[in-house]
Amino acid sequence: MFEYISGKLASVTPATAVVDCGGVGYLMEITLTTYSAIQHQQDVRLWVHEIIREDAHQLYGFFSPAEREMFRLLVSVNGVGAATARMMLSSLTVEEVQDAIARQDAKLVQRVKGVGAKTAQRIVMELQDKVGLCGQLAVSGGQPLAVSKNKEEALGALVMLGFPKAAADKVLQPLDATLSVEALIKEALKRL
Repeated sequence: MFEYISGKLASVTPATAVVDCGGVGYLMEITLTTYSAIQHQQDVRLWVHEIIREDAHQLYGFFSPAEREMFRLLVSVNGVGAATARMMLSSLTVEEVQDAIARQDAKLVQRVKGVGAKTAQRIVMELQDKVGLCGQLAVSGGQPLAVSKNKEEALGALVMLGFPKAAADKVLQPLDATLSVEALIKEALKRL
């Protein structure tokens, strides 16, 4: 029902955020990754996933559409609930989860609190094809994790400089992923 909610950040904790949108405060459960990205902002846009149960309507907010999509993939796995998916995305970045699934590294997934050996194996097996097919989440050419981190850090820096995330990401995609964070930023600034 909700795609995203934009507004003033009324309050934020490492587990929840309240976004004031048109005089209505929306309470959303968030990951630590999202908390780190929004904790010092006044105006935010959180990508939303809604879970409706008999006894509750819960909103989960994510700083990026990629994080929300990974959350949705994780909760699609039998035995993985919203709390476990949120814990995974608080413990690991989207890229680390993608990489673990692509390499069938169930041991990395199992390190997340609350994820046992069987659940970790199920996550890796069930999402192997889905992560590869999801355009925005696809592991980029089997690059090492450190290289992915460089692009992620460069993207974060460009967003902090005031560039729209989508535009910065589009400029960074074709760049050589082996460049340092600084070199990636400099090259992106030339193209923005």
